[in-house]
Formats: sequence, structure tokens, C-alpha cells
Amino acid sequence: MKKSIKGAVLLIAVLLGSCASQQSLQEYYVDNQENPNFISLDIPASILKMDEVDLTNGQKEAVESLKKFNLLAFRKTESNSADFKLEKAKVKEILKNDDFVELMKINSQYGKGVVKYLGDDNAIDEVIIYGASDDKGFALVRVLGKDMNPAHVVQLMQAIQKSDYKGEGLGEIGKFLKG
Repeated sequence: MKKSIKGAVLLIAVLLGSCASQQSLQEYYVDNQENPNFISLDIPASILKMDEVDLTNGQKEAVESLKKFNLLAFRKTESNSADFKLEKAKVKEILKNDDFVELMKINSQYGKGVVKYLGDDNAIDEVIIYGASDDKGFALVRVLGKDMNPAHVVQLMQAIQKSDYKGEGLGEIGKFLKG
């Protein structure tokens, strides 16, 4: 009996160890929160002050589905160029995971990026926005909400454009994202 219990415990340990071989996005955030190359913030959705904006019903629904944003940004400097390449490769590897569904690619004057999500079409758990510039660094934004859907992302972007929100309350990361 003791041998079968030990065998079962060993089998469970091996199975758990093999499942956790790739770092998750959440683990990446946690691992780098204290890294001096990164700026990290957890921001409540209320910071957007969307209650003062004239929104369509779809935009209101999108805003109400939001809970918070987790932001993690790597600010590239001359002295951390090698770290930048390494961290950028780690993020790209994490985002290759089949659990992430690509919603759209971003190509702007500020850099290139992608918007992906976790969950299914009707109930998205989180939206991930990743953008990188070889000059400035990269930023990862996890948009956490409840029962979001792909249309909510578009509606949310339209709602933010309607608002007067200029990045107040974002501190260092606001400066990083602007300049």
C-alpha cells in the first residue's frame, strides 16, 4: 500500500513538473515587477473616468466589463540593450502559446505589436496588448475583465478615443508610453 501511494505521489509530481515547463504571462509579470529595467503598475479600470463620457450602449457594456489593467514596460537604454533583446524574446515565446488567440496586429509610428486574448469568443478572460520599439523598449498590458468579447476591445478603444483621458495617474509608465 505504501509503495502505491509513493508511486502515485511521484507520478503526480512528474506530471505537474512537465506541465509547468513554459513560463506563463502572469509569472513573467511577477518575476519582473522588481527588476529595475521594468516599470510595473496595476491600474483599476476606473482611472479611465469613462462615466463622464457620452458612450453608446455597446461602449458602456465594454467599459463595464473591465476590472483592471496590469502594465509592464521595459525601458531600453544603451546599457541594457542585451537585456532588452533577451526579455523581448521571452515575451514573444510566451505569446506564441496556442492558448492566446490573435485579434489584430499593430504597426504604427511608435512600433509594432499585437493584440491577443485568452478565453473563447463569448467570454474573454483577458486581453493582452504587446507593443515594441527597438529604440524605446516594449510594453505589455493585460486587460482583465469579466465576460469581455472581441467586439468589446474595439468598443473600448472607441470609448477611450471619445474621452479626454491623457494618461493621468500612470506616472512613469505614462511618460514612457508617450515619449
